[in-house]
Amino acid sequence: MNAAKRRTLFERLRAANPHPTTELEYRTPFELLVAVVLSAQATDRSVNTATRQLFAVANTPERIAALGVDGLIPYIRTIGLYRTKAKHIVELSRLLLQRHGGQVPRDRQALEALPGVGRKTANVILNTAFGEPTIAVDTHIFRVANRTGLAPGKNVAEVERKLLAFVPEEFRKDAHHWLILHGRYVCKARRPECWRCPIADLCENRRKTPAPAA
Repeated sequence: MNAAKRRTLFERLRAANPHPTTELEYRTPFELLVAVVLSAQATDRSVNTATRQLFAVANTPERIAALGVDGLIPYIRTIGLYRTKAKHIVELSRLLLQRHGGQVPRDRQALEALPGVGRKTANVILNTAFGEPTIAVDTHIFRVANRTGLAPGKNVAEVERKLLAFVPEEFRKDAHHWLILHGRYVCKARRPECWRCPIADLCENRRKTPAPAA
């Protein structure tokens, strides 16, 4: 996909959704961090259901650390890998208190030093909580980038590198949200809904899915 097509693609995504954001519910960077850690291999809907109850009781590092693993588990038991995630969240809460005065750091290296926080999670926090123009590549974005020809790559790291190089600067801050929402609701894994896709004519995938019969 050439530069002109990429610009048009993002202009259309912006026109359709001028102010995109995460579907995870949060009020503070710490709440977002907890929600993103919980969201690995889980839906945003299931995470929101759990965190509504959790955050009403414990929504700071101090309160999560005080709950402990056994106290946290009942709130997140419906989420996959909940035991491991509980350990990570309690430990990262402890480390935030110990190393960062209870604040979520605006620093990639410091974020990735926390349990359960990899590059993708760090990118989400830097972008969504702090407004930095990073792009967290999840399965949806990886699929969209490859399927459309926007930024094809063999792995997540390659796709992220290409997106950061190819996405025009004015769109970079919101690109993560536009692409993930597009992959989640339109450019779906099993049956992309090409007939209602706003960028179908720009997409370089020749196998377009026809509209279902009336």
